[in-house]
Amino acid sequence: MANSLRLLMQSCLITLLIINSAKAAPTPGSHVKVYVPSLPYLYVSHAINGALLKPANNSRSWDYDLATSYRQLSDTEYEFSLRQGVVFQDGSRFDADAVLENMRYFKKAPFLFSKFHEYYDRTEKVDDYTVRFHLKAKYGSFINDVIWLHFYTTDYLKKFGWNGKATCPNLAEPGPYATGPYILKEGYIEGDRNTPKAVLVANPNYYDKDLVKVETITVYTQLDSDIALEEVTDSEGQLDIMPIPVTEVASVMTSAYSKLISGPSNDNIAIHINMITGNPKLKDKKIRKALNQALNQQAIIKNSFFGFAESKPTLASPNFPGVNQVAKSLKAYSDVQSPKSIRQELTNTLNGLKLKVLTQERFMFLWKSIDRDLRKVGVELEFKITQNETVIFEQLLSTNAGKNTMEWDLLVWGDDDWYFNHPWSAFFVYKTDSVWSTISPDPTMNAYIDTMLTETLNTDASTQIIRKIMKRAYDNAYMLFVPAPKKVMAVNQEVNFTPYKMATIPLWEVEVTDQHWSVK
Repeated sequence: MANSLRLLMQSCLITLLIINSAKAAPTPGSHVKVYVPSLPYLYVSHAINGALLKPANNSRSWDYDLATSYRQLSDTEYEFSLRQGVVFQDGSRFDADAVLENMRYFKKAPFLFSKFHEYYDRTEKVDDYTVRFHLKAKYGSFINDVIWLHFYTTDYLKKFGWNGKATCPNLAEPGPYATGPYILKEGYIEGDRNTPKAVLVANPNYYDKDLVKVETITVYTQLDSDIALEEVTDSEGQLDIMPIPVTEVASVMTSAYSKLISGPSNDNIAIHINMITGNPKLKDKKIRKALNQALNQQAIIKNSFFGFAESKPTLASPNFPGVNQVAKSLKAYSDVQSPKSIRQELTNTLNGLKLKVLTQERFMFLWKSIDRDLRKVGVELEFKITQNETVIFEQLLSTNAGKNTMEWDLLVWGDDDWYFNHPWSAFFVYKTDSVWSTISPDPTMNAYIDTMLTETLNTDASTQIIRKIMKRAYDNAYMLFVPAPKKVMAVNQEVNFTPYKMATIPLWEVEVTDQHWSVK
């Protein structure tokens, strides 16, 4: 009862903030509905939360947000000038003291998806609107982590502290706790837990009064893909934006209600090979390599992706800095040797192998091609299909410790570019002492990755270590490598926005025309 009353009071506070705010309002009554089946906590986090930097569709993949500039004083010192006049969603002041308070909580329970918590030392207040970050040693990936250093109100920190999880951060409950352009009014979307629906409303206290154009955003995390596609293509008012399997491109292009938007991406489809608790044969490098050699990536691009993908030798998209250089010489197995030309050899190695697959339903378009290729060499796949991504993560994140509760040999998830144009978005699953990895212990690979994180991207030193990481993953066939997909989305014809190549939907850039169902 007390919890329900507290949530009701928070909802009333959010409503009062909206009613009483004197600001240039978004289009009155405007409402956009979005389906995000993969990594929803990543795709919507920056619409709710503010950081010193935010994702942007530019060459460096970020822009200033709560900071207005920064300068690197040394390998271990970075100074940021804070944006003045910023307040949290509840109206409380954001300044250097707020940064220091958040970083004290971060130190107690940091996010664990990168090495930042190991390098972070302290934050110093220079003045009310200048802060200086001190690191323990050189850490070339610092700026990428700054994008994920979100700042919360004192009330939120007292209740929940900081993230302290293996996934990127988002709010644990609805309320005016952050600084982003939208307030989380209903539901929650975290990496390890989410509600089927979350409701976001425009933040009346946001520092950029002209940025947000839509009043309400409803985000769905669990829908039947076929039903969702019908809602976006055959009607209006049900769904406005969703990523689609490329097999449905024709349906979108001929729809009276939706349009097709596609573009480049750094997205990856991660297919883990369970070398920890899976079929013991998967510990054999010869078996893993043969599984990869059996996949015809060019045929998969044609038959499963309808051309909206490109081949690649390892997990990382060839569009990442450094990776693009290595991929000029390191080619996908099937681009080096046709699976058909070595089919008998592959059959001798793989015939009779039975593997259990754990997958979201949305990836079945891809598994049809993989199943076809593997059946040709005697491999039988048994599928466990779910619509809920949290089921996938529950099993993935418990396997490294041998605590998964479902048997699986191959597991897939959408590893989109959450580290903003940095290959750590893909390489982190190779780090065998991480909960994200299902690879047998490999100290050499771990050392390579640790070294990469200290180097600055787009330097010779960075590219050299990226080459070593990719070559080791390739030679050991540590995962099942498949083509890199492009962004393909169905969008209501009266909704306008440009998708980013990274794992974020810029909800703050979404606009509707005067003919949109919510306002006409």
